[in-house]
Amino acid sequence: MPDPLSLVRKAWSDTPFEGMAWLVGGWVRDELLGRPSRSDVDIVLLGDALQAAEILARAGVASQPPVLYSRFGTAMVRVGDLTLELVTARRESYSKDSRKPRVEPASLLEDAQRRDFTVNALLLGLWDGKIVDPLGLGLRDLESRTLRTPREPSQTFSDDPLRMLRAVRFKWQLGGWSFAPGLAESIAENAHRLEIVSAERTRDELIKMLALVDADKALCDLLELGLLARFAPELAAMRGVEQGDYHHLDAFDHTCFVVRNVGPSDLTLSLAALLHDLGKPRTRVIDAEGKTRFFGHETVGATLAREWLEAMRFSGEMIANVALLVKNHMRFTGLTNLSPSAARRLVRDLGDQLDRLLALVEADANALKPGVRGLDLGPIRAQIAETLRETPRETLVSPLDGNEISTLTGLGSGPSIGRIKKQLTEMVLSGELRAGDQEAARAWVLSTFATRDGATTSSIDEGQVPS
Repeated sequence: MPDPLSLVRKAWSDTPFEGMAWLVGGWVRDELLGRPSRSDVDIVLLGDALQAAEILARAGVASQPPVLYSRFGTAMVRVGDLTLELVTARRESYSKDSRKPRVEPASLLEDAQRRDFTVNALLLGLWDGKIVDPLGLGLRDLESRTLRTPREPSQTFSDDPLRMLRAVRFKWQLGGWSFAPGLAESIAENAHRLEIVSAERTRDELIKMLALVDADKALCDLLELGLLARFAPELAAMRGVEQGDYHHLDAFDHTCFVVRNVGPSDLTLSLAALLHDLGKPRTRVIDAEGKTRFFGHETVGATLAREWLEAMRFSGEMIANVALLVKNHMRFTGLTNLSPSAARRLVRDLGDQLDRLLALVEADANALKPGVRGLDLGPIRAQIAETLRETPRETLVSPLDGNEISTLTGLGSGPSIGRIKKQLTEMVLSGELRAGDQEAARAWVLSTFATRDGATTSSIDEGQVPS
């Protein structure tokens, strides 16, 4: 057991909680499986968990005041580097339209029956270190690598529909376990119950799945069990969307392949992989030659990705970055190398998302039909590296600010100043001006906008300065 728990034992000695506390849940399961333990520990008590938390606080064991949830009889306590969730052994009942239970104290057996899976209901005595299997099923299911609900799965999933997502996550988090007979069928029957789960809770489970090596397999399960259609119908709609000569998979399976290719270490990149072809179902056409086309799917997909990420309550920064990657993932189509101008525009447009875009494009190309991959990013990466050495992103702007342009032209403030500034930026990107060359920029402004008598023009039509 983690050493901080010895402090907990000492604080609870000679109190009603001595010998009345057991570790339970994922920490116990993972310890028995020989897996790295998580940083949080659940403890179930035969007694008032709120009182137990207050004892830890008075004894100086808690590193900060406990957080008490009196409605549910639970408390969160930080001890050393561990977060402990203390809970009074309880039974639960649910209303049809909420996953928040009504609770009352109960036995260890009843507490085990209200948990999500039998392998998460195993107990480890805080004092004697002995394993207790209240249901008589947990150890057997642990050995056979089986996910089974303590009660009838339909009851477990109807009470708390989030457990259906957790079933898929645990299956692949634990290395490809099996569902007990009837469990998958029950998930499919109760998938509609996800409507009472908040977007934030669903989002958090999806994030945990995308952090798995087998995230692609979890996504396939979500689709097959009818869960994906409940919270991401745009993704589910990609099933059966055939993609033409360069692909051997439909749009959904191709997406899963790309998710696997990018790996689980970067959530922004994983989400971009998940959503990169979201626009394909809406843009698929067959041209006059019988070829499948998806004109503008990256633009449509970026809009759909933004809308879905907003609905799932992702942060504004995450939404902006993922939408940017989706919109630009076709940017290298048909290219064998980048011109210096194109490289500068890419650096300017993508900024700190450029490495992610290259990783996404590489993963996408590696998910094409074997033998048709035609993209070599080597020369492109080399050109980008050279561009970054010569002109870092922060220099790819107009050498002159609006005030100086106004002084040179006498135009004052207004849209004309913005158009001139934009044109100067375009000249830097195209190579007509060196980055930061203020002298050449001033000369261009004076020569371009001077009248015959030496005075500058009083107005600039939009047609004179490309917008």
